Amino acid sequence: MPQAASWAGTPAIKGSTEAIRMALLTFSLVGLQFTWGIEMTYCTPYLLQLGLTKSKTSLVWIAGPLSGLVMGPVVGVLADNSKSKYGRRRPFMIGGAVIVSMGLLVLGWTAEIVGFFIPESELRRLFTIILAVLCIYLVDFAINAIQSSCRSLIVDTLPIPKQQKGSAWATRMIAVGHLAGYGVSTVDLLKILGKTLGDTQFKQCCVIAAAMLLTSVGVTSWAVEERILLSSRDADVKSGAVKLIGKILSTAWHLPDRIRAICWVQFWAWIGWFPFLFYSTTWVGETYFRYTPEASIADSTDPLGDIGRIGSLSLLIFSVVTFIGSVILPFVVQSPENEAKSGRRNFTPRPPPAIAPIATFLSKTKPDLLTSWMLSHILFAGAMFLAPFVRSLHMATVLVSICGIPWALACWAPFAYMGIEVNRMTAPSTILANGSSYRRLPTPSDDFSAPAPSPSFLRLNHLDRDIDDDEEDPETSTGETAGIYLGILNLFTTLPQFVGTFISMVVFEILEPGKHPELHKGENVDGDGEDDVVKKVTEGPNAIAVCLFIGAVCAVGAAYATQRMKMMY
Repeated sequence: MPQAASWAGTPAIKGSTEAIRMALLTFSLVGLQFTWGIEMTYCTPYLLQLGLTKSKTSLVWIAGPLSGLVMGPVVGVLADNSKSKYGRRRPFMIGGAVIVSMGLLVLGWTAEIVGFFIPESELRRLFTIILAVLCIYLVDFAINAIQSSCRSLIVDTLPIPKQQKGSAWATRMIAVGHLAGYGVSTVDLLKILGKTLGDTQFKQCCVIAAAMLLTSVGVTSWAVEERILLSSRDADVKSGAVKLIGKILSTAWHLPDRIRAICWVQFWAWIGWFPFLFYSTTWVGETYFRYTPEASIADSTDPLGDIGRIGSLSLLIFSVVTFIGSVILPFVVQSPENEAKSGRRNFTPRPPPAIAPIATFLSKTKPDLLTSWMLSHILFAGAMFLAPFVRSLHMATVLVSICGIPWALACWAPFAYMGIEVNRMTAPSTILANGSSYRRLPTPSDDFSAPAPSPSFLRLNHLDRDIDDDEEDPETSTGETAGIYLGILNLFTTLPQFVGTFISMVVFEILEPGKHPELHKGENVDGDGEDDVVKKVTEGPNAIAVCLFIGAVCAVGAAYATQRMKMMY
């Protein structure tokens, strides 16, 4: 008979209330999204300022999907089988945070580092670009390792009925991270801090992002106590890289139907989200300087900072909408657990008093999560279909802000359903080191902290091993294989980004093949000997807007895939 996995200890989270425990469990995502926000805001215009064309810049952003393609499943499998005394996820989170912080600091000072070794010349500019690109790759690979571990930690720690709530809290923390990141980006840090953290906006944002990431990951790692894996199942014993890759490919090829459906929705949705997340800040800044008569970047001493700040203002509003949606939506959208149970324990969580009347009214006719997810794809598509026709900063800001609601659901729904499906599959096969089976006892209040031995800790319930397997509670949570399945979900998040990168490269090469006009003002950007900046700024379609339009078409495909998934529930 195959040997089951054995464990020491039980998952625990510090905190006297459920809200505090959920916040501590997901707090690492604040720093993670803050860092993403800074990278998305400044790295594209930074590379353009260094002299790369938009088509070449799009190739640099292959770093994002490539790192997700590699790091998601690989770190997931390695962490699933880790027997570290510090837990399976936290060592990867902490190690990744240190690497990202170092990469951010080098990225902010690439010109100075290269200039220390190479005098002013074309060679110096070339090596500055190379070092900046290498830093972006390093940051992206490490961020994906952290993200995979943070998401898996949530699945590992929470029982099935709390998976949606954990995913909803993760969405809130992501929104808080975006709010903080874009909020910092909209402020002129040089006027507030002087040159204490650097002599440009970008440098100061890099320092703050590094500090935020280390702090947030440190808080979650301190607050969460993981179970320690003593021995893996016989089928999971590692035998080198070939076995590791083979397991990933085999699992991806034989996905359960519902998990496969989740992955395909994610695939189509992320072709649409890719240009929005990577280029929307630059698009808004370009729209302002290209179509606002009184706007001029000619007198700017920091064009990179100006474009970043203007674009960040719209994304700050986007983040506010996302945060509001992440707070309200869980009270007005039916839980997937309640959908599956067809009414068993079908209730609405008690909302904050300020929104209680609205939540009570909507709870009577509230949509299920899949329907809401499908409608969010349609809303996103409708907004991005209008992108090529935008000619004002206000309209661009409105369209970006509307996408906050779809983004709230994009950060919530796939992980909520994936957490539930993973735990349903893995729950019956887990055995603790003391010979007891790991499973959850449902309580009338569904409060998973009820059996905690101390009011300041969350500990999950365990029963004796000799209970029959067919009596296993389907609400048990082990997250035993959470890493590999979430890694595969990450594959379906990153593969479409390769598609998005290819589309962006082609569009940029056709519509805007030269250097970026706003960041190279007064230069002969196309080599014809004439000053053609005005013509380039005001004529022709905006290449990024065209990419957003193509993404909208793919979002319609995501809505169709979600409708098909809905037929399985």
